[in-house]
Amino acid sequence: MKEIRFVDTTLRDGHQSLWATRMRTAHMLPIAPLLDQAGFMAAELMGTVHFDACLRYLREDPWERIRLLSEALPNTPLRALIRSKSLTSFNIVPDSVIKLWIERCAANGIKHLMIFDALHDWNNLSKSVPIAQAAGIQVVVPLVYSLSPVHTDEFYARKTAEMMRTLKPDYVMIKDSIGLLTPDRVRTLVPTIKAEIGDLPLEIHSHCTTGLAPLCCLDSVNLGVDIIDTCVSPLANGPSHPSIENMIMNLRRLGFRPKADKDAVEKIAEHFRYIAKREDRPMGVPVEYDAFQYIHQVPGGMISNLEFMLSERGMAHRLEEVLEEVSVIREEWGYPVMITPFSQLVGTQAVLNVLLEERYKVATEEGIRYVLGHYGKTPAPVDLNVLDKMSALPEAKELLNWEQPQPSIEELRKEVGRPGISDDELLLRVLFPAEHVEATIAAGPIHTHYPRGDKPVMALIHELVREKDLSYLCLQKEAFSLSLKRSFV
Repeated sequence: MKEIRFVDTTLRDGHQSLWATRMRTAHMLPIAPLLDQAGFMAAELMGTVHFDACLRYLREDPWERIRLLSEALPNTPLRALIRSKSLTSFNIVPDSVIKLWIERCAANGIKHLMIFDALHDWNNLSKSVPIAQAAGIQVVVPLVYSLSPVHTDEFYARKTAEMMRTLKPDYVMIKDSIGLLTPDRVRTLVPTIKAEIGDLPLEIHSHCTTGLAPLCCLDSVNLGVDIIDTCVSPLANGPSHPSIENMIMNLRRLGFRPKADKDAVEKIAEHFRYIAKREDRPMGVPVEYDAFQYIHQVPGGMISNLEFMLSERGMAHRLEEVLEEVSVIREEWGYPVMITPFSQLVGTQAVLNVLLEERYKVATEEGIRYVLGHYGKTPAPVDLNVLDKMSALPEAKELLNWEQPQPSIEELRKEVGRPGISDDELLLRVLFPAEHVEATIAAGPIHTHYPRGDKPVMALIHELVREKDLSYLCLQKEAFSLSLKRSFV
């Protein structure tokens, strides 16, 4: 009975997929002891978008979140992820910032780091992977799955061999962020990658966007996958990941030994089900199969953003036209994988092309950077006619001979003008809008008190005690009786 391990993505990708990255630290901490007992290989906590959400919407210091959860889960490594050279936004940041970011992740409690480049241009990761490993972090490098004439099994075999030779990761992952994997493709892709990585652990990360991810994950373990990324059921399915409850049940029936405490998992699910109801958040449900997903390849969350952009201009009825344009642009741009930041770049260009009724009349700076190769080598060459047209735009003038500035941390500290601040605060001020950093600092320490949803009686008492005008409380069940009385002075 082969043992299958799990990375829990509830605290990172689960709420990113279903709750717009709005889970608070207080939602996580009460159930942390059970998360720590569940037997997960790692618990994903932070992506770069979570830093932005913490500052912009929650007014929580993201570094403090890491420290609090690291202390609360002493036996379960916390995982974060970073995007190549763009790190937290669509901009390309200096090497000194990436180095300090990784070192501060390690110092604050991150033990695993997913470092990915959606172009599979490993030159972009040649510095960050060894920096992380030198800081004591285990690194997983993903092969980001996509469909195109370029992204064949031979392409992934070549890129895996290059990765093993140049980066030497601790784990390798198949990262299917758009939910495009099918069982047929799993049966050829997994053995192809396994042949290149040997005994190195192989992890699968697949979203349920087309409803096939659970089956793909189950099929993959027969072919050599060792680790599955899952969420507890309230934050699974839909655009999120397969539920761990479903994986445990089916893996056992297929003769595998899932390394997870089923009782702990069920209580964790109860907690987040309680939060979803209390905070009026959606819970994930299985989706119906949609063949169009394989054509436009736009992630589910981004489709809602495109709908919003179009509806603001009274053009919501043109969504399908925009999605068709996405597939055309993607071919012209050399088949970028449709995940951040490239999905946003392609999607925005598609909206511009459709609404202005002239293709490439206008382009964003980031789109121009992409076709000029600033983000790295594209999977296939950019269409020369498109490259010429975008290069001739006024916005491209300053970018044609651009070289990335490489200021030192000392220079950035002088630029920020706050010599006494910590490295953690410096990174926030360098990478995020000042008003959000200031508002988060003003908000003070993270609020950490929240009832545990798997203990309904205690949660009820917690809720009732919060009522300011309640002076007397009596709970009775059979022979048990509890009375509480509040004294008003």
